Amino acid sequence: MTEDACVLVVDDEVRLADMFSRVVGRRHETRTAYGGEEALELVDDDVDVVLLDRRMPDKTGDEVLREVKAARVNCRVVMVTAVDPEMDVLKLPFDDYLCKPVETDVLLDVVDQQLEAQAYDDRLTEYMSVVAKLGVLEATAAERDLVDRDAYGELKTREAALREDLEAALEEFDDVARAFRAIPRA
Repeated sequence: MTEDACVLVVDDEVRLADMFSRVVGRRHETRTAYGGEEALELVDDDVDVVLLDRRMPDKTGDEVLREVKAARVNCRVVMVTAVDPEMDVLKLPFDDYLCKPVETDVLLDVVDQQLEAQAYDDRLTEYMSVVAKLGVLEATAAERDLVDRDAYGELKTREAALREDLEAALEEFDDVARAFRAIPRA
């Protein structure tokens, strides 16, 4: 599955987009877009993972993400951005979130994890997205800011419920979750 994977790299910084494409291209087929509009032209069901910048001049990564999800394109989306996350990430349907600068081995690990996630059912996919959101919020927000947030509490509750469901189904779950949480996102 991963040998035939296709990764779309989207960033308006040409040098960075090209570097990410070269790195990922060592393992997978890549496509490169230098803006949001171009990304929407290149994304289709052949794309397995999108590495998407949030801040672009023609169309933001948030807009691209929403359009990709609304079109039900069957791909995983990883935000790779210099935009420090805030509580708005709770409403974005991404699968993972990395804050720039990103080391190449981390980028490759995240792509590999997203490809592995495709093999699991929707519950694990949702769990990984919830864990990524919690991870980025916990890494960047003060604890006192999170304690009083209803949405954060609901997300923690959802994480616990999903984890309980999945523990019975996945023998290797603890190893997968540990590896997923080990990715430095911020």
